[in-house]
Amino acid sequence: MTIEYLKRGKPADERAEDDAKTRAVVEATLSDIEARGDAAVRELSEKFDGYSPASYRLSEADIAALMAELSDRELADIKFAQEQVVKFAQAQRDSMLDIEVETLPGVILGHKNIPVQSVGCYVPGGKFPMVASAHMSVATASVAGVPRIVACTPPWQGKPNPAVIAAMHLGGAHEIYVLGGIQAVGAMAIGTETIEPVHMLVGPGNAFVAEAKRQLYGRVGIDLFAGPTETMVIADDTVDGELCATDLLGQAEHGYNSPAVLVTNSRKLAEETLSEIDRILTILPTADTARTSWEEYGEVILCDSYDEMLAVADDIASEHVQVMTDRDDWFLENMTCYGALFLGARTNVANGDKVIGTNHTLPTKKAGRYTGGLWVGKFLKTHSYQKVLTDEAATMIGEYGSRLCMLEGFVGHAEQCNIRVRRYGGVNVPYGEGAPHREAAE
Repeated sequence: MTIEYLKRGKPADERAEDDAKTRAVVEATLSDIEARGDAAVRELSEKFDGYSPASYRLSEADIAALMAELSDRELADIKFAQEQVVKFAQAQRDSMLDIEVETLPGVILGHKNIPVQSVGCYVPGGKFPMVASAHMSVATASVAGVPRIVACTPPWQGKPNPAVIAAMHLGGAHEIYVLGGIQAVGAMAIGTETIEPVHMLVGPGNAFVAEAKRQLYGRVGIDLFAGPTETMVIADDTVDGELCATDLLGQAEHGYNSPAVLVTNSRKLAEETLSEIDRILTILPTADTARTSWEEYGEVILCDSYDEMLAVADDIASEHVQVMTDRDDWFLENMTCYGALFLGARTNVANGDKVIGTNHTLPTKKAGRYTGGLWVGKFLKTHSYQKVLTDEAATMIGEYGSRLCMLEGFVGHAEQCNIRVRRYGGVNVPYGEGAPHREAAE
């Protein structure tokens, strides 16, 4: 491969150092929440958000008053976006069938898709009120049939954000708390005197929220590791630098550590994009944030061929991948590691983030190598079951099971099979021995 970096981001060792600092802070904070419950949560909320209401949980009256602050247009837009997300989530749910099959005469095997019984949905909102994240987690959990949906979001400008609260409520949240950061996910997972713990945590967040979910995994389930936003643009000379620069900076504004990467086989496009980024950063209202992300995490990678572009893209496994080439469907067919694809110049990551209907909670930090994003199936557990309906089936399966257990040295296991062979098949199997072959028994 002949790959040239026209721009590199922060070295891997510096990123690892940042991660280590985050890990230590999160570990200490979660321990404090476990030890002191509500008192620790309140101190953290006061420290980081300057917010300390009588109750962090919103009442029905609180929710109604906040929603009344929105205009008809704002409510209609929220409902439209939520309808798109629900529509796609329902189509996905409809594709997941319970099954029951008779694999041998008298042997019935099946599985059921059962909703997780309680879910904590984190909706970011410290820097920007992430209205869309409520659709992605709360509404999708509702489609899955989760019976207890808890939603947390930080205060915005000192109070609950009406649009985020409306989206949570309309999406089907049963409990809404105005809490952010580690204290929110910690309280939902560990539980406090006033918050009953949940079985699963979902939703994106900053580096601290992502690390908290990682450390809590096992105590509760999680959807995936969804940390700071990542975006990649794969482009050739069918598009121009302004389009590429806009798509890169559009995601870099999320935070100060949001990687944005251009992968191209056109030097002209790469140089145009670099120039356009400089220009846009002089006029973008969120340039302070986007500039830091771009300077520290932005990359421009020049490749010789489409195959090289594909290999580089799969290795990076970016969360959002915008493909604008003369062969978009080729990338769809061949890419294997990413969060979500946005194919063609007519679409863009912002559509996916806010309104088009696919879920925007996606894997970051190369997690796209082993998982996809949040979807209705993440809220469902597929549980198997078995039934043996006839004496003949119990005897035949029992004989195989007995011999295979003895092969591994599990005598107690074998006896679970043998007692069925004796009772339902009338075959005399001495205690502690494997069942005879059918031919020998006859």
